[in-house]
Amino acid sequence: QAQLVESGGGLVQSGGSLRLSCAATGFTLQYYGIGWFRQAPGKEREAILCIDVKEISKYYLDSVKGRFTASRDNAKSTVYLQVNSLKPEDTAVYYCAATELCEPYHALVSDFDIWGRGTQVTVSS
Repeated sequence: QAQLVESGGGLVQSGGSLRLSCAATGFTLQYYGIGWFRQAPGKEREAILCIDVKEISKYYLDSVKGRFTASRDNAKSTVYLQVNSLKPEDTAVYYCAATELCEPYHALVSDFDIWGRGTQVTVSS
């Protein structure tokens, strides 16, 4: 069964950093793009970026450019999201999801086939 499991979230002070992980099982990660999304309480899920099979990231959220960076280790079947200079408005549940193709300009939830359950990131001011 294809699964994604996120980890690495937690409580951090404003300006801090975390590294989120997304581990894949049941399918071959190297053939898929991986998107990172987040959902804050009372808000819709929003797409952050998608890292494609060539390790090129397509950013969908301007507010994270220069602060969030994705990488992948196909040998470990894991994708990472390094989140730096965190702000209280970054507080959300962070999800990873798999897709056959990372779209260049925007991403829809429906574009992704396999989802993790999320990891909570809380940034205190």
